Amino acid sequence: MTIGAGISVADGKLTVLGNTVLVDVHDNIVVTPATGGALANGAFVGVTSDQMGCRRVFPVGKLQGLRFMCVFRFKLWWMTQRMGTCGKDIPFETQFLIVESQSESGGSHSDEGGRVGVDESSVYTVFLPILEGDFRAVLQGNEHDELEICLESGDPAVDEFGGSHLVFVGAGSNPFDVITNAVKTVEKHLQTFSHRERKKMPDMVNWFGWCTWDAFYTDVTSEGVKQGLESLEKGGIPPKFVIIDDGWQSVSMDPNGIEYKADNTANFANRLTHIKENHKFQKDGKEGHRVEDPALGLRHIVSEIKEKHALKYVYVWHAITGYWGGVRPGITEMDHYESKLAYPVSSPGVESIEHCDALKSITTNGLGLVNPEKVFNFYNELHSYLSSAGINGVKVDVQNILETLGAGHGGRVKLARKYHQALEASIARNFPDNGIISCMSHNTDGLYSAKRTAVIRASDDFFPRDPASHTIHIASVAYNTVFLGEFMQPDWDMFHSLHPMAEYHGAARAVGGCAIYVSDKPGQHDFNLLKKLVLPDGSILRAKLPGRPTRDCLFSDPTRDGKSLLKIWNLNNFTGVVGVFNCQGAGWCKVSKKNLIHDENPETITGIIRAKDVDHLPKVADEKWTGDAVVYSHLGGEVVYLPKDVSLPITLKSREYEVFTVVPVKELSNGVRFAPIGLLKMFNSGGAIIELDYESKRSAAVAMTIRGCGVFGAYSSSRPKRITVDDGSEEMEFGYEEGSGLVTVALRVPDGELFVWNVTIEL
Repeated sequence: MTIGAGISVADGKLTVLGNTVLVDVHDNIVVTPATGGALANGAFVGVTSDQMGCRRVFPVGKLQGLRFMCVFRFKLWWMTQRMGTCGKDIPFETQFLIVESQSESGGSHSDEGGRVGVDESSVYTVFLPILEGDFRAVLQGNEHDELEICLESGDPAVDEFGGSHLVFVGAGSNPFDVITNAVKTVEKHLQTFSHRERKKMPDMVNWFGWCTWDAFYTDVTSEGVKQGLESLEKGGIPPKFVIIDDGWQSVSMDPNGIEYKADNTANFANRLTHIKENHKFQKDGKEGHRVEDPALGLRHIVSEIKEKHALKYVYVWHAITGYWGGVRPGITEMDHYESKLAYPVSSPGVESIEHCDALKSITTNGLGLVNPEKVFNFYNELHSYLSSAGINGVKVDVQNILETLGAGHGGRVKLARKYHQALEASIARNFPDNGIISCMSHNTDGLYSAKRTAVIRASDDFFPRDPASHTIHIASVAYNTVFLGEFMQPDWDMFHSLHPMAEYHGAARAVGGCAIYVSDKPGQHDFNLLKKLVLPDGSILRAKLPGRPTRDCLFSDPTRDGKSLLKIWNLNNFTGVVGVFNCQGAGWCKVSKKNLIHDENPETITGIIRAKDVDHLPKVADEKWTGDAVVYSHLGGEVVYLPKDVSLPITLKSREYEVFTVVPVKELSNGVRFAPIGLLKMFNSGGAIIELDYESKRSAAVAMTIRGCGVFGAYSSSRPKRITVDDGSEEMEFGYEEGSGLVTVALRVPDGELFVWNVTIEL
């Protein structure tokens, strides 16, 4: 028998808190207790063997008859979710796995968050394959229902490993707490990365933005950037940040290169030829001619748009290797980076999952890989130039390509860590707001090497012209966030505000806790939609956490099972928010290896909403909260009082959504029940409530600080006596619906940025 805290292997069984999770466990599987970690019930699982080979696969034991959810890579760059009940359902390249088992004791009691009335019969076991030395572990299943550990270095010369700490296993009764504490325990063990909570979040995530990609692709110009910003500003929705995506850099093909031009005009065979901008971003620039005066380079357009449009942040795109094809060797201006052609070698797991044009191009043409010993110089010179031009941050793309280039560099883990350490050091030096978005980076080589990077693109791209992509985009981000959200704040990607699925995408981003930005072409906007997301000053009502599926959705498949809705929960300062989406009908096809519509006419589905869907709601409620809540529906405009443990039905047709604001009810000293909702026209209404004070200054009075403008709503069991703003200096007219208890008051558009109203309601 080998034993860790709450985890044991004995008699061929892996047992977790008394529940059997794996059977027929192999004799060479060992358990090592975690020491000093954040999770009491957790241990490392490893193997004993000859510990030789650059790629080894070790069967652990059989998983049968237990529901699981995993996130796995369906592309070299990106993850998505898979649900199942047995080992053979676990795909190659699974980087996170959570299994549900039923406790024999059962029962219902308070959970770790103090939540009452929660069914605690379930035990949640999380499996985190991690890094050990120069090796990276990943999970997969086999035809015998066995869970396997695949261990690889990415370099034939790196073939010796320890094997004792390959997978961390943690367990408990609250899945979200288990995952958080498991990642924190691994953080303490590896000491190579930091949990999201310890990272500086760049301020750009709190503002509305625009990205040039879907508007212009690589044909973007400085004039196009100006047109896009002007177009949005004219409609009363001013962007406060812009991302100048691929298309600004100086690139070219090798003379004998083979062109691979994607539909979006990116040529994957191009390589970086200079760290400065191309002629399209030089003042009066001409192709083939480079200006020497920095004031006539990128700085001229950045200065102009910041001054004219009151932009706070300008980011630009670049690949982690400079460009898709890397840095071109043999160019005088780039020689000191010592780039050499390298040819990607994908792992067998990645080779089995998709055909990728970008990877095919890079494999055919090679990639100009900067000498890892010179890569800090490369990043620092690039970023210092950008910073001197007024750039505030970078979107760093194509990151997972590094895992294919480890041969000759000590393996994939060592190469990735060297690059990420250099990248983060350069960001810290040149972009003090931690201005970086990590992209195409869904591998654990990078995640477990990121000490500072705080924002990560959470799914494959928004594809405006692919009808099969929209519902699975929302579902993939939500489930990926269960894992990714422990490392960084997930970024839901840009979307089009004028699009058949625009409201669906917008609502999801409102509950995602993410930056909100669009990629509209100039003149093609839906300002009515954007006003549900963006305040007149360009700020957004961002929720506090990464948005994740509710507990009762974790093991259901809302894209394929024909019966489940996807519910995504988040928290504000004093309220919760739940977005509900009918995502049925489309998903990733493992045969054709692309998103497909598998049901042209998905059924209408009915589900339920409960206060406990907002998992951490007790943390923002009054300490004497009884469990009663008020729920406000964004589209329905209805206020419903939900007594503790009572549910509200919700019915959605295919591709429909609804957003619910969930507010704990407070009973005041005079018996009046009250719950502030927020700005009713915004998707995330409750995000407007910055401060909330019950009866501290006078009895039967509620004082609130509200950010934004429009109709503010609250629930009250009796009609208020008076509502004032600005500490009582101005009495406001208000409405009151006797039947629903909805109180409404109109807050005018303020003059200043991030303006707040001090509102007092006397009851």
